Amino acid sequence: MTGSLQQARRTALVIGATGGLGFEAAKALLRHGWCVRVLVRNPAAAGARLAPLGAVECVAGDAASASDVAGAAHGVDLIVHAANPPRYRNWRGLAIPMLRNSIDAARQSGARLVFPGNIYNFAPEIRSPITEDAPQRPRTVKGAVRVEMETMLRAAAQQGVRSVVIRAGDFFGRHAPSSNFSNIIVKPGRPLRSVVYPGAPAVGHAWAYLPDLAEAFAEIADRERDLPAFETFHFAGHWLEPGIELAHAVRRASCDPRLPIRSFPWLFVKLLSPFVPLFREVLEMKYLWNTSLQLDNAKLVALLGREPHTPLDDAIGESLRGLGCLPQATGEAQPTPRGLPA
Repeated sequence: MTGSLQQARRTALVIGATGGLGFEAAKALLRHGWCVRVLVRNPAAAGARLAPLGAVECVAGDAASASDVAGAAHGVDLIVHAANPPRYRNWRGLAIPMLRNSIDAARQSGARLVFPGNIYNFAPEIRSPITEDAPQRPRTVKGAVRVEMETMLRAAAQQGVRSVVIRAGDFFGRHAPSSNFSNIIVKPGRPLRSVVYPGAPAVGHAWAYLPDLAEAFAEIADRERDLPAFETFHFAGHWLEPGIELAHAVRRASCDPRLPIRSFPWLFVKLLSPFVPLFREVLEMKYLWNTSLQLDNAKLVALLGREPHTPLDDAIGESLRGLGCLPQATGEAQPTPRGLPA
């Protein structure tokens, strides 16, 4: 049997396939010849969302149920843990048990667990570009939870559970309904009337276009047998310095160079934060908009030869069309990720 046929027989379980990264990861794995199984609470309700993926096996279950996750993971070679509590509500209380369920399922099935990380782990004063072994001294509750989750994976590796963490910046894409891009920068489902930029204009900001990140997931998954039991990689994505360049990219995509760029109402959020839990969470992460935290992707490039990379204007245009902010061009194809050197 050839290597390509062996590869085609490998099966991946994607947890969180109705979310932005989970959807794109499933799509990329299918493109790479994997059989893909998805765990969803209600397959019928998720049908429309998952229909563009085509041939995936839907398993009914909840990421919060250890037995559901273990059952869905039976016989798989890879588990992509892309589950995320909505809007950070009771984040630790939900995120930690869900990850524990995936770790236990990986232990039982012998699968490699792939986990998306981010830059919450790092303090604002850390030196950039940030390498994978940089000190993790988070200043926020969510950062502490992220460190705890990675610590769980590192500890599980001592017990034979193989995992890989891929850290990235802010997500954006046509299938990213809960990202800062679609919650702050633009308003999904509406024609562009303005663009909001919440950061200090001159400060750099890291963005990860989900199809590119998912392609990196799939390429690493193809090579996972050659990796150590626990491994981490940094995905550089689109590093924009000055950060305001994102707003200018939205202007270019809209073909309106005078599209208003508005600031974020931080004072309003601060005043209401004692009464609105979501505003407290947003305020806690404000430092990410005022601090340049750039990820060093040299280790990823050494493994893959390049980082998947769609040009910024293509990625922004595709995202805006997918979010309903721009007209969808007839017969338009999604840009193909290209390689980005270190």
